[in-house]
Amino acid sequence: MKNFFNPRNVAVIGVSRDQNKVGHVIFRNLIDSDFKGKIYAVNNNAKEILGFKIYKNVSSIKEKIDLAVIATPAETIMNVVKDCNKKRIKNLVIITAGFKEVGNGKLEKKLADYLKKNKIKMVGVNCLGVFDGHSNLDTLFLPRSRLKRPKAGGISFVCQSGAVGSAILDLASEEGYGFAKFISYGNATVLDESDFIEYLGNDKNTKVICLYVEGVKNGKKFIEVCKKVSRKKPIIAIKGGLTQEGSKAALSHTGALAGKAEIYLGVFKQCKIIQAESLEEMFNFARILEKSIKPKGDRIQVITNGGGYGILCTDAIMKNNLKMALISKDTMNYLKKKFPKIVVVGNPMDLIGDATTERYKEAIFSCLNDKNVDILLVVLLLQTPLISTDIVDVIIEAKDLRKKPIVVVSTGGEFTKVLRHNLESNNVATFTFPESAVKAVKKLVEYYN
Repeated sequence: MKNFFNPRNVAVIGVSRDQNKVGHVIFRNLIDSDFKGKIYAVNNNAKEILGFKIYKNVSSIKEKIDLAVIATPAETIMNVVKDCNKKRIKNLVIITAGFKEVGNGKLEKKLADYLKKNKIKMVGVNCLGVFDGHSNLDTLFLPRSRLKRPKAGGISFVCQSGAVGSAILDLASEEGYGFAKFISYGNATVLDESDFIEYLGNDKNTKVICLYVEGVKNGKKFIEVCKKVSRKKPIIAIKGGLTQEGSKAALSHTGALAGKAEIYLGVFKQCKIIQAESLEEMFNFARILEKSIKPKGDRIQVITNGGGYGILCTDAIMKNNLKMALISKDTMNYLKKKFPKIVVVGNPMDLIGDATTERYKEAIFSCLNDKNVDILLVVLLLQTPLISTDIVDVIIEAKDLRKKPIVVVSTGGEFTKVLRHNLESNNVATFTFPESAVKAVKKLVEYYN
């Protein structure tokens, strides 16, 4: 499936002169991205759009085409696909809606049968498209001015819903998450969630796989694939349609037969899939699994400059059945000599409100070298005046030693957000609230143990 993500060239079929039409938006997005391949536009009623020569059909393009993106009405799809087959295009993305999700199952079956018979792989129908953060291939039909694309990274998101996917992509860009691949697959007419998970399991750029699914097409295949892939890299899933009402909504959305909640949750557990309760949780789990190394155990050392936050972290650790680390006597004696008497050298370690960057550095590196500590949870309340912006460099330096996972909690406004983004962009998992951080740490521990 390489040509879905890193093709040498792309043909967009259905490129309208109207800048608000789907085909035009996709074409414009490809032009405005840093995609290095050639781009061809197909429209049987135009000669030039955006300075590009327009072809009447794909057959009139001389070069071999790796990927075709189709955005024409449902009633034209069969003829367009047959033209692609004549051109021997084996990878298609069909954005078009109007199939089984609106009761037009016969047309979708006819299309599926034709594609399978001619060994053509297809993403869609009724989908948002695909995006690759590394090759910059962008076939999404939402304008870049309204949906910011994320930077390159290690998270791949397989998403049955275009709306869920687009909102998460936009938020991911704003929060500084890095994406390897995004796949909106809609009705799963030919390729389904299992096919994409299997591919991503072998993709060198993908570190963590996220999945939003409304209904699994082939249960046996899904279980076999996920059991195999989850041994290599984490799969985090959120199931849409767990309630009876949600299940009905899924049927009218992508034509998915959602199935009983208990069955899905049982399958997730059996396949070692990490279940998320919400989209927020999914990406909290994804970024800690993407950015953190394997912990040796579940003993957590809390370092804070606010006593209340130390208590909240401790409560969260206990509620999630994790352990508070007990630092060694050597570490304790060393830090007691280094710190003022009012500093609490224990767990939580309260560096108090006048904590400096240097005090944090001593605490972090001492705990990093302590065999009794498996994970560091560092609370940074940046409203206190004596912490300099160099604290970011201290944490990145400690993280780069790759001795233990370091997770940061930092709550605050504009100043805090700037430093938090800096940490995230340097692969330090950073959270706003202690409870979210500890929940994510729990998933990190569970996956590796």
